[in-house]
Amino acid sequence: MKFGKTFKLFCVLAALALAVGMLAGCGSGGSKTSSSSSDSKGESGTFAFDGEVPDDGPTVKFTMSDGGTFTIVCAPEYAPKTVENFLNLVKSGFYDGLTFHRVLDGFVAQGGDPNGDGTGGSDETIPGEFALNGFTDNTLPHLRGSVAMARATDPNSASSQFYICYEDLPNLDGNYAVFGKVTEGMDVVDTFLNVPRDTQGMPETPIVIEKAEVISE
Repeated sequence: MKFGKTFKLFCVLAALALAVGMLAGCGSGGSKTSSSSSDSKGESGTFAFDGEVPDDGPTVKFTMSDGGTFTIVCAPEYAPKTVENFLNLVKSGFYDGLTFHRVLDGFVAQGGDPNGDGTGGSDETIPGEFALNGFTDNTLPHLRGSVAMARATDPNSASSQFYICYEDLPNLDGNYAVFGKVTEGMDVVDTFLNVPRDTQGMPETPIVIEKAEVISE
């Protein structure tokens, strides 16, 4: 399976997210605000993204090649198939040795691609558990530290690539499946921004995941 459109699509979204962020900043006196909810209109209508990832969900620990670690707590009650797929990939060792191939200031760190360039995935795709795809049970917002699945234009094309939000990104709410949050080690994810990158956000020195492991279920 290939994700040829994923990288290009997400680059467009990056520009849109940053543009919307700047407009929102101008409308609020130039200050950034953090909110746990926003309104979104999708196929499901208008509703509030006010869900919260519980702290006691399945937990995955990522160890980077430089020794840094961060943990992700998953929320199967909001995105059951997404979490199941993610945990299965972790348990199989799929993410071991892969990279964060795209890191953008004020946007996201994206990883989990076996091709290392945004075009690959695992052998399976999963249904998109988000409002735009008619799935209304997932009301988790894109907040700093939120973890969600990347995808191509097909809403059911998510596979192994995921991203971690550097800032609140409410304009993405309902368009991608948020399924967890970073609970420890967000400072490690922040260090990815220190690595020199090209204009598309690809690190000049690979940011390598040494090991991903499920530490609680």
